[in-house]
Amino acid sequence: MKSYREELWFETKTRRAYINITPQIEALIHKSGVREGLVLVNAMHITASVYINDDEPGLLRDYDDFLERLAPHEARYRHNDTGEDNGDAHLKRQVMGREVLVAITEGRLDFGPWEQIFYGEFDGRRRKRVLVKIIGE
Repeated sequence: MKSYREELWFETKTRRAYINITPQIEALIHKSGVREGLVLVNAMHITASVYINDDEPGLLRDYDDFLERLAPHEARYRHNDTGEDNGDAHLKRQVMGREVLVAITEGRLDFGPWEQIFYGEFDGRRRKRVLVKIIGE
């Protein structure tokens, strides 16, 4: 069995961002040489997320609006009493999730219709990483 590990790094200019990372994941699968297996993609920071959904601009704005209603940045968070200002980002990450696991079949992501892998950033403007771990034959 083969195993391949690489990190992707992101630094967004805005506090919140949604980045389609599917092309980068596909390139790493090709680089790994794995034809049948699994790819794990996970955010290595507690204020960022990796998730799967459709890459449709209206949906991305809907996510942003929904998450801001659920956990507004300007609300009062006990976490912010520590000197931080990102209590909302921790809650947004909890809702959107930490990681995805996708099957690799014949060297390609084995997706359903419209599925894409996204990096969700909820406390941006600094450098963060995403782990990509590929295993298989």
